[in-house]
Amino acid sequence: MLKQKIKLMTDSVSDISKDRAEALGIHMLYMPITIEGKALREELDFTKEEFYEMIDRAQEYPSTAQLTPFEILEAYEQIAAEGYTDLIYMTIGSGGSGTYNNAYQMREQYYAEHPQSQLKIHLVDGRNYTATYGYAVVEAAKMLARGASVPEIVDYLEDWARHAGLYFVPMTLKYVKRSGRVSAAAAFAGELLGLKPFCRICNCESSVIQKIRGEQNIIPRMVEIVQADIQPHSPYIVLQAADAKMAQDLGAALTKALGYPPEGYWNYGAAICCNAGPHAVGFVIKRKEGTI
Repeated sequence: MLKQKIKLMTDSVSDISKDRAEALGIHMLYMPITIEGKALREELDFTKEEFYEMIDRAQEYPSTAQLTPFEILEAYEQIAAEGYTDLIYMTIGSGGSGTYNNAYQMREQYYAEHPQSQLKIHLVDGRNYTATYGYAVVEAAKMLARGASVPEIVDYLEDWARHAGLYFVPMTLKYVKRSGRVSAAAAFAGELLGLKPFCRICNCESSVIQKIRGEQNIIPRMVEIVQADIQPHSPYIVLQAADAKMAQDLGAALTKALGYPPEGYWNYGAAICCNAGPHAVGFVIKRKEGTI
């Protein structure tokens, strides 16, 4: 009987750093982004820190794109050639990208073109962006190192994705306005009134759950939402970008309120930055069942 050999794969919107992915044995697919007319790849052609500066200087607003079917098929073939029997591939949320559908179609094409292949491809819809699924992939890599089976890992990833929520507050509306997520008039009015949108993304559906007046009220409101929404004693992650101090303050406040620290401080990348800008703070939690 063929010995099982398992590989994990995801994409760079997970915001798992290149070094971390390599250390954990995660196969990473790097999403394309166009900046000032140049097609680049995050982590390969620039770091997150460099992107925070690039987006601020850009005359043309950056745009992201999905992975091509060919790139995904090529990855399947490479992993099969390396002797793996199982590939667990967690993608960016299907509600925000065609990558999952491309992955599904290329799995069918791979099986058709390689009927004798030993490789079984298990697809998991990440249902969101950044650490919302990136954290789960990192934890899955640790489970794999401890000897977890394919069903155990897939069950964990699907359960996490089903419950995870992404919350953040952009500290300036300049980038939100440029991305087209809100009208220029609404952004201008918000800035005049000193309002910050408290945003939530679940299953790739975004909403503004509150409008917070005054920066001093942001962390207290975030703590209240975490306490209300989080599954008791479950892990959480703090999101940060160009400004780390507020993220550290949020982490300290959450540690005090919940009685345990965040799993980490996660630098979000181009996908979130193109919509929220490099000056935002947020968190990822595993939400209670039935949370609206």
